Amino acid sequence: MTLMLIALVAIGAVTGFLAGLLGVGGGMMLVPFMTLLFALNGFPAHLIVKIAIATSLATILFTSLSSLRAHHQKGAVRWDIVKPMGIGAFFGTFIGANFAGALKGEWLAGFFAIFVGFSALQMLRNKKPKPSRDVPGRIGLGLVGGSIGFLSSLVGAGGGFISTPFLVWSNVAMHQAIGSSAAIGFPIAAGGLIGYIVAGATEADLPSGSYGYIYLPALIACSLASLLTAQFGAKTAHRMQVASLKKAFAYLLVILALYMGTLAF
Repeated sequence: MTLMLIALVAIGAVTGFLAGLLGVGGGMMLVPFMTLLFALNGFPAHLIVKIAIATSLATILFTSLSSLRAHHQKGAVRWDIVKPMGIGAFFGTFIGANFAGALKGEWLAGFFAIFVGFSALQMLRNKKPKPSRDVPGRIGLGLVGGSIGFLSSLVGAGGGFISTPFLVWSNVAMHQAIGSSAAIGFPIAAGGLIGYIVAGATEADLPSGSYGYIYLPALIACSLASLLTAQFGAKTAHRMQVASLKKAFAYLLVILALYMGTLAF
């Protein structure tokens, strides 16, 4: 148990630093490493992926607050967009968490592998979305937020990998798209936290320290560590070229996606 907590702190620290340095969420890294750690520590095999995804998603509840505060102080959060998208995202993630709870762990691992692999390839292509339309109305934003939340609940990430390109495509300035996406991460995490607790409430084989599918020791260890290192990563980003690092990170995501694929097939 002690060794696992040390490993979780280390993983949280690394993912937090990378999130600050590269501007990408750490959920795509947390899920595979948590999956491996939980397997090594004898967690029930059929629950490992669900616990990893649920716990990874819950960590965003804390990290998004730090990011949101920084972006808000710089005036980079479009609250007129965040409010309807955030409401939709909360309910979308809650529904998605309960949907994921009913799936086999192998299916979730397979979806994670495909989605993260695709996201990594898009990162390697470095293709920027071109503004080509206006921001939808409140109902449209709510529906988009709900869809993003639903997908986020299945991969344990904060949704910025979809919401930022969508907002840029909708003629929102890049810095506002990033800041608004960071803000939307909070209701996504909140919906996932509540949803995965509800979804796992009747699960009998959960390890000690779990609340539903949320494994509390991992949530605390990773959240605290990532909060400390994310700011250091953000400061470091201003002192170095990160383009090559983003490419290396994308290759790492491909490897992690392949690992998760082995759990599914």
